[in-house]
Amino acid sequence: MIFSTNVLNRVAATTVMATTVALGPVFTAVAQAETLNGAGATFPAPLYVQYAREVKKKNPDLAINYQAIGSGGGISQFTAGTVDFGASDAAMTDTEIAKVKNGVVLVPTAGGAVSVVYNVPGVSDLKLSRKTLPGIFSGQITKWNDPQIQADNPGVNLPNIPIKAVVRADGSGTTFIFTNHLSAISPYFKGRIGTSKSPSWTIPNALKGKGNPGVANLVARTQGAIGYVEYQYAQTNKLKSAQLQNKQGQFVSPSLESANQALSTVSFPDNFRVFVGDPDQGYPIVGLTWIMVYKNYPNAAKGSAVKKWVNWILTDGQQYNDQLNYTRIPSSVANQVIQTVNSTVK
Repeated sequence: MIFSTNVLNRVAATTVMATTVALGPVFTAVAQAETLNGAGATFPAPLYVQYAREVKKKNPDLAINYQAIGSGGGISQFTAGTVDFGASDAAMTDTEIAKVKNGVVLVPTAGGAVSVVYNVPGVSDLKLSRKTLPGIFSGQITKWNDPQIQADNPGVNLPNIPIKAVVRADGSGTTFIFTNHLSAISPYFKGRIGTSKSPSWTIPNALKGKGNPGVANLVARTQGAIGYVEYQYAQTNKLKSAQLQNKQGQFVSPSLESANQALSTVSFPDNFRVFVGDPDQGYPIVGLTWIMVYKNYPNAAKGSAVKKWVNWILTDGQQYNDQLNYTRIPSSVANQVIQTVNSTVK
């Protein structure tokens, strides 16, 4: 399976302070417009902004409103039936799906890298090994001039200041992707923190930000900070990203190309649920993001609008993934998802 590696100019920007995204204008001039309300992950929010701007050009009768509240919140609202679709970077588990009375179809929309961003005076090129990164986020390494960080960065003048780790305050698919990788490479991290959307962090005095924008904002204004955000947020907010050591021992910077390399061997099962812990190549912290749609909607018009939305995302919409540094869903997988949605959603 090959993910596209063409990089186009980015056409959307988000600010570090934005935690809620309203997708698409109000279609007051369009008769009988169908509005779909969604909520969830902040990871793909820049992409969903662009999706909604573009989908109306071919489907003026379709309005999309999306609240970027975090994956945990998206799953909760979707389960409660208060939205028409949810969004999460951690695919729903069988237990979570069983709680949704109207059924669930998982729709992968994109993939991407999670950047480890930092704010360390005088340091512009930071490398973190497979031993050091989990050590920082499990609270074992607490100073920037720790010998382990120094060993990763020979010749770099690391300051003798405390590490201020920044994590998510909300249930987060980005956190799931991040902790899933750290658990895959560190038995210590796995045993004490583990993989979770809302882990119990053991880091002393951890700072907490809401959504990717909140973490980005805290890192940008806090000397000695280190955190994790979706790659597009790091780019948009001009944050420095660490080079991370992958399974092959290479130190790799986050990028669309290195994310594509990491995801190039991913195989999708029939339910389209995939967890990427420690890829064989490329940038090591990558994941996929999904929207969740019901199998049964209250009326035919709503179900038809959802199918129109999904069909557009997985065909015309995929061209915008490259522009915003997200990987595409391979056409063969996209076609399978479309067939499943068209035959299942009512």
